[in-house]
Amino acid sequence: MTPVLKINPADNVAVAIQPQKKGDTITIDGKPITLLDDIPAGHKIALKDFAEGENIIKYGYPIGHAKEGKAAGSWMNETNIRTNLAGLLEYEYKPEESTEFKVPGSKFKDRKVSFKGYRRKNGDVGIRNEVWVIPTVGCVNGICQQVAERLRQETGGEGVDAIVAFPHNYGCSQLGDDHENTKKILRDMVLHPNAGAVLVVGLGCENNQPDVFKEFCGEYDDERVKFVVSQKIQGDEVEYIMPILKELYEKARQDKREDIPVSELRVGLKCGGSDGFSGITANPLVGMFSDWLVSQGGTTILTEVPEMFGAETILMNRCENRELFNQTVSLINNFKEYFLSHGEPVGENPSPGNKAGGISTLEEKALGCTQKCGKAPVSGVMEYGERLRQKGLNLLSAPGNDLVASTALASAGCHMVLFTTGRGTPFGTYVPTVKVSTNSALAEKKPTWIDFNAGVIVEDVPAEKVMEEFIEYVLRIASGEKTNNEKKGYHEIAIFKTGVTL
Repeated sequence: MTPVLKINPADNVAVAIQPQKKGDTITIDGKPITLLDDIPAGHKIALKDFAEGENIIKYGYPIGHAKEGKAAGSWMNETNIRTNLAGLLEYEYKPEESTEFKVPGSKFKDRKVSFKGYRRKNGDVGIRNEVWVIPTVGCVNGICQQVAERLRQETGGEGVDAIVAFPHNYGCSQLGDDHENTKKILRDMVLHPNAGAVLVVGLGCENNQPDVFKEFCGEYDDERVKFVVSQKIQGDEVEYIMPILKELYEKARQDKREDIPVSELRVGLKCGGSDGFSGITANPLVGMFSDWLVSQGGTTILTEVPEMFGAETILMNRCENRELFNQTVSLINNFKEYFLSHGEPVGENPSPGNKAGGISTLEEKALGCTQKCGKAPVSGVMEYGERLRQKGLNLLSAPGNDLVASTALASAGCHMVLFTTGRGTPFGTYVPTVKVSTNSALAEKKPTWIDFNAGVIVEDVPAEKVMEEFIEYVLRIASGEKTNNEKKGYHEIAIFKTGVTL
């Protein structure tokens, strides 16, 4: 294992792969450097003397500037690096000379690949066959949870992948965009192909009126999607609902998996609890996977727009045309305006966990974050709550919050979310949420959270070998193997809220 890594030839900092001691000597580019501080794993080491205001370069790009003069061998962290980010910017479209991208050599590269999925009546494909109970408003959360639990107890869930209720706090006392966001996310859930059957439970007096919401959902399989309104039910609503729910369950449990081309797989890309290894192991691995899937005709979606700040021009210049470039500019600047309208700086992002793991500025986080989408051209740009229309690599408007962003990815139509993490998290959204650890220590410490360990990439295991194993693993998940969040029964949603509550 290399103890210290310089990621890009242009970098003026290196990353400690293993903890380094003050007084030790490292050699980078043939030059010996004596360490002036203890350096934790994942953190940055100055490779030169920095003057105050001089840019710190990592991944080949500036990640901020030195707050004060620092000598070679110093520990470079959030206490001595300041972001370069400011407010809104004007961008110029500088498309890459070629939109071609290289897919790493792989035993999967030149062969037809498939997985075992569910072909729905409308031709869409799901990777799970679950029964979902969805409330139109938070007031009926208890009813939804009660009927889902009762169905689980009475049937054991035999023949389906899960029986899940999805409580949330919204559907009433909302105005404008908040009300529309709630409707869109719930509609996207109703229409999601990972559900073999859906029961929508309304109250009757909420802003998200059940009859209006039913129409808002558009075309759906009325044999697999049913709506009930609690205030219209005479007597006990649970006793009324259970026969309807059991009928839906019986229909869903008849479905069988069949061979589906991997070109129909849709995967969301997300990170959370990032650390100094994120941009070295897990994110590049997921980026290689994204390029491979896109090369196979499949689809990936990158979101968490605030965590693109500082690396946005890389994505803009990969847009297939000027219209997509303009949409990406709006994607970025609209989120910056959202921050500024609330009196918040656009660069105030890295969390305490990020900083402890070695990330000092938002630019550093963004340059690591965007590696999850590889090098494929950007084929589509989507608004929050919008359903996928374009194959290939897409960008989606959503915040960085883990559950809000993962819910948005699922709602866009992703079958699963690949979630890279250096600190760890147990959650799962309403589609399988694959946790990919950036370091082996986390995978060993939290085996019931972490599904795949990318940390071995800095332990002399070739990245291409890890990628092949990762492709095989993702295909197994698509074919029915459960993720840790599914094994634990962690299925949650969160809806983006920006305005007032009445």
